[in-house]
Amino acid sequence: MQAHQDNDKLYRFLFQNRAVRGEWVRLNNTFTETLNTHHYPKAVQNLLGEMLVATSLLTATLKFEGAITVQIQGDGALKLAVVNGNDQQQFRALARVDGDIADNATLSEMIGNGVLVISIIPEKGERYQGVVSLDKSTISECLEDYFARSEQLATQLVIRVGEYVGQAVAGGTLLQIVPDGTGTPEDFEHLATLTSTIKDDELFSLSAEELLYRLFHEEVVEVYPAQQTEFKCGCSRERSGAAIMLVPDEEIAEMLEEKNGVIDMQCECCGTQYFFDENAINALKQQA
Repeated sequence: MQAHQDNDKLYRFLFQNRAVRGEWVRLNNTFTETLNTHHYPKAVQNLLGEMLVATSLLTATLKFEGAITVQIQGDGALKLAVVNGNDQQQFRALARVDGDIADNATLSEMIGNGVLVISIIPEKGERYQGVVSLDKSTISECLEDYFARSEQLATQLVIRVGEYVGQAVAGGTLLQIVPDGTGTPEDFEHLATLTSTIKDDELFSLSAEELLYRLFHEEVVEVYPAQQTEFKCGCSRERSGAAIMLVPDEEIAEMLEEKNGVIDMQCECCGTQYFFDENAINALKQQA
């Protein structure tokens, strides 16, 4: 079956007669490629899918070049789940699991006591970090609460993770009142009520244009050109070499002896392996 034209795409849209903006994204290959070197429990895969969609929608609200990291830290079997995305809609994700997690485990069952940390890292300017309480049952509800409390912006997030034509898929929409003060709560509530009727198969199968028409056919909606999403890991041989150079010489010698003369550095995000023998390490030292 051919890939849908709107797979791995993000669209921004604006309601012309109501001061509300929106975004729609569907992650197919972006989702599967982010997870393809890992064997996470099903519930963790689904959570990372939700976090990928949330990160995509959040990065699309940025008005600058930069990145967002969405990270969950907990004391349950899921110790860490982190997604990094940038204004180019490039993503990578990672989870650390210590213990058994049932396929139908809830957010609180996986993480125990934990927090969600949003880090906004502009290429120019100051870094910002916000801490989100994980006292709701879903990531969407936690983020909606965060926007209401910290940004004073009415926000709706609809995020779904599932399977369509045999492929893992994650998708979602964001509605947000325009922050210029012209939007009314009534306008936002009206559109949010319509958005909440989205069914999984509509989100996973329809084009953005079809879905927006089905939801908002009585509205004037301006849809902006799509932005491609993709999995992209930032690892490199140079970065792995730089990490080795932070290790004391005595420990490097011990590692070489233990590993038959070759240190294997494997990227946690994409699984790429970088090998360094004694000659390669000596070359790194000369470059330092």
